[in-house]
Amino acid sequence: MAGSVRPPAGTGTDATAVYALGSSHGESARLQRQADELSRHSAALLDRVGLAPGHSAIDLGCGPRGILDLLAGRVSPGGRVVGLDADPAHTAMAAEFAAGRALGGVEIMTADARRTGLSSGSFDLVHARTLLVNVPEPAELVAEMARLARPGGWVAAMEPDTEYTLCYPPHLAFTRICEILAVAFGRNGADHMIGRRVPELFRQAGLQDIGVEATTQMYPPGNSRRTIPLDLVRSMRAQILEMGLASEAELNELDAAARAHLDDPRTVAMFGLLFLAWGRKPAGSAA
Repeated sequence: MAGSVRPPAGTGTDATAVYALGSSHGESARLQRQADELSRHSAALLDRVGLAPGHSAIDLGCGPRGILDLLAGRVSPGGRVVGLDADPAHTAMAAEFAAGRALGGVEIMTADARRTGLSSGSFDLVHARTLLVNVPEPAELVAEMARLARPGGWVAAMEPDTEYTLCYPPHLAFTRICEILAVAFGRNGADHMIGRRVPELFRQAGLQDIGVEATTQMYPPGNSRRTIPLDLVRSMRAQILEMGLASEAELNELDAAARAHLDDPRTVAMFGLLFLAWGRKPAGSAA
């Protein structure tokens, strides 16, 4: 079954409402680009957990694509992959992606990643990428990830930590955009410095054999991730305007000025760190 969609499960409070970046066509397009941009890091994370043919894996918060293709490639033949997202528009896109790539053994479902409704101990790998950073209570989500992992199975996450953002030479437009982004992003309690916290969240959820690596998010001119703070502000423009953080005219001016500065090859820019973390559910745990 390639790209089949399971009907929405009960999600309680609207899971999409707490997603820090909101839901929009622009955000969907950004997530599509992100799948390619971060594929190298995702492949490295999968190398750490030994996913193999015949295994089962779930990609929580998969969005319109996630790492469904990477997972399917690792568990085939004979494996199973589930892509889960709370946004029906994204699960429809994910199903189309899986069908278009003829990814075997892939099922897509619409549900809240914090309360999936799936059976405990169902997967050899439970994965999330840039999901914990977007929810107000990440420990709740990590607990669900640990519950879904089979005894001896793995939980893995890739999360950003943007405290150490810099731009040199400094530019007022870039600085202002980062200030707006921090306020808008945290409006529902999301933590833009979640990356450093992930190993401890894994420990609190009872995971063992925890590993962590980090890499800088620094990209040359022309790389689409060089403008990630600007792209995130674009994704959250409606929320920013509603909060009164800036006017439409100011956002347009800031965006144009900051992009011109980042297009200059003499500009050095870094948007924090990217953490890769993984942990194993104890073999003796109850499923």
